[in-house]
Amino acid sequence: MNLGANAEADRQDGEGEVAERTCIVTREVRDPGELIRFVRAPSGEIVPDLRGKLPGRGVWVTCAATKVAEAARRKLFARGFRTECQAAADLAERTGALLRQEALAYLSLANKAGLVSAGFERVAGEARKGRLAVLVEAADGAADGRRKLVGKLKEAGTSPEIIEVFESPELGLALGQSHVIHAAIAEGGLARKFLAAARRFAAYRER
Repeated sequence: MNLGANAEADRQDGEGEVAERTCIVTREVRDPGELIRFVRAPSGEIVPDLRGKLPGRGVWVTCAATKVAEAARRKLFARGFRTECQAAADLAERTGALLRQEALAYLSLANKAGLVSAGFERVAGEARKGRLAVLVEAADGAADGRRKLVGKLKEAGTSPEIIEVFESPELGLALGQSHVIHAAIAEGGLARKFLAAARRFAAYRER
């Protein structure tokens, strides 16, 4: 598909909604959830706009640390904005940190709303009630413990989505505890938002 001279930047339909998004690195048109929007601050600094709401023109990069690093290294942001830009050498790392923070913030909000259960027995108990939407397992937790808990959930007849990209200390920090190995979020909007953000962070690291 040829999007013409403005392929790199936001494309809008008649109502002002972004209709098409093209990665400035791969030149591929992708689903919005597979890209990250970047804007140019008045200072010329390139800033990630994870929620796509910052004002001004934006350019898009595939949601992958390697692609963001490549865009900065090859000075593709300047080409996309058609003006001088300053993309920090560690832009890929900064963007990854923001994606991580966004997902953990949703987990913290879900916890404050009383939707999170933490600990093997509590998670298993909530599973028996059939209310779990997302199972959060610490990436540094013992594999045997994870297998046992998943087995408990299967016995309870529930199969929540599983996220295993965060380590125990950061899960504990989000939930106000020292360390967390097993946690689960009850069904609802916050569970969906956490799941989407966590998947996005996982994709960013792995691609």
